[in-house]
Amino acid sequence: MKHKGLFITLEGVEGAGKTTQVHRLANAIGENVLVTREPGGTPISEQIRNIFLTDADMSPSTELLLIAAARAQHVTERILPALNAGRIVICDRFSDATIAYQGYRKGIALQQIEKVNHIATGGLAPDVTFLLDLPPEIGIQRKRNSGEPLSRLEHEKLTSHQKVREGYLAVAKAEPHRVILIDAQLDENTIHQLLVSETKKRIQSFE
Repeated sequence: MKHKGLFITLEGVEGAGKTTQVHRLANAIGENVLVTREPGGTPISEQIRNIFLTDADMSPSTELLLIAAARAQHVTERILPALNAGRIVICDRFSDATIAYQGYRKGIALQQIEKVNHIATGGLAPDVTFLLDLPPEIGIQRKRNSGEPLSRLEHEKLTSHQKVREGYLAVAKAEPHRVILIDAQLDENTIHQLLVSETKKRIQSFE
């Protein structure tokens, strides 16, 4: 899908530091930036996020369809209008997360996920994705050390998080032209500098 703006996404396992880096990157770029997240980003999508992260005993298909519904509203209401206006959109998670979490973690066929993702996004894909790669055991320990309440997903067994990482690495291997792999064990400032450098390259080519 063609648009005037630049669509950047950050992905990674729980505790990889995405949210921190999203906001630091946005501040470094400056004006004309929209920062958003998934699931969420709109009033409807945020309500779905709350259901998704808190309700137990959710079937894999329910997870997939809830995420797709939130994404469809998000793309229509916020992401696409911003891109069509020539803005830079930085999103904390997007369609790659569905492959990792509902595909590799929950075992839904990737062909089905591809179809659902296409319906939800209308064919919209990120221009560049930064994958903050981290061993899941480190990420979960970071979450526990933060003192913040753990979500439904963060309470899952380590094997579940390992499957998520496997999914992300498979996406990175399949689309090296789009997905930039970054070691999330590097210090926060080093990661930030890498993100800013790579983003500026794309802004220059975009302009």
